[in-house]
Amino acid sequence: MIGFIGGGNMAEALIKGMIQDSSRISRDKIQEIIVSEPREERRKYLEQTYGVKTTQSNKDVASSCDIIILAIKPQDMEAVLDEIAEVVTENKTVVSIAAGITMSYLTSKLKTKKFIRVMPNTPAIVQEGISVMSLCECFTDKDMATVREIFMSVGKVLTLPEKYMNAVTALSGSGPAFIAFFIEAMIDAGIKMGLRFAEANELAIQTLIGTAKLIETGMPPDKLRKMVTSPGGTTAAGLNVFVQKGFKDIVTAAIEAAVNRANELGKS
Repeated sequence: MIGFIGGGNMAEALIKGMIQDSSRISRDKIQEIIVSEPREERRKYLEQTYGVKTTQSNKDVASSCDIIILAIKPQDMEAVLDEIAEVVTENKTVVSIAAGITMSYLTSKLKTKKFIRVMPNTPAIVQEGISVMSLCECFTDKDMATVREIFMSVGKVLTLPEKYMNAVTALSGSGPAFIAFFIEAMIDAGIKMGLRFAEANELAIQTLIGTAKLIETGMPPDKLRKMVTSPGGTTAAGLNVFVQKGFKDIVTAAIEAAVNRANELGKS
């Protein structure tokens, strides 16, 4: 059985992805999904929308499932691990998607050594996410295949050593919020220049989508930037403001702040 401790947005995205991508996950495994969630309203929603089983008890999930996905906030991790420790046996696989929580910390709290740390991101909600996995050497390809398939159902999957996970958290985990903030600013600027919200919103969003698709073809971002920028033109005038305001330094500082916070969450 596959169990989720925590029934929030990311757990829902993964459940939805598994159901929609049944070519990867067998129907039997999908029907055996169980989710622990403290809110009754949320439990009813997950049951009615996806047909999964739900419970209030984290212990029930941990005792009955072979794969346990910890879809909870880092701040809640210690209490949850203490609660389920006695029922997590050596044969169980524990997957954590909490920012900053290290595998060494998980190992210190639970009997099993089979840990996988994953950082997914919010576009998983529309099956366009990217997840990065780190795992111990105790896993065979067969052991980790199901976990990989779960996350591939909501987008792409990379595997990296754990030492990179906080950088991943800052770049792709926090990245959707940073990009959304930039889009907000573009929309606000368009309105300030006289456009209506609907027009500014559509222009900004489609520009983002189109640009991403162009870069996805393999075109390097700097080549695309140069292609759009004519000497002395409108784009050059706007880019000069970014340079003068230290835009790249601001982005680097934001990523660094997120990495630092992930480090703090791991230590606390």
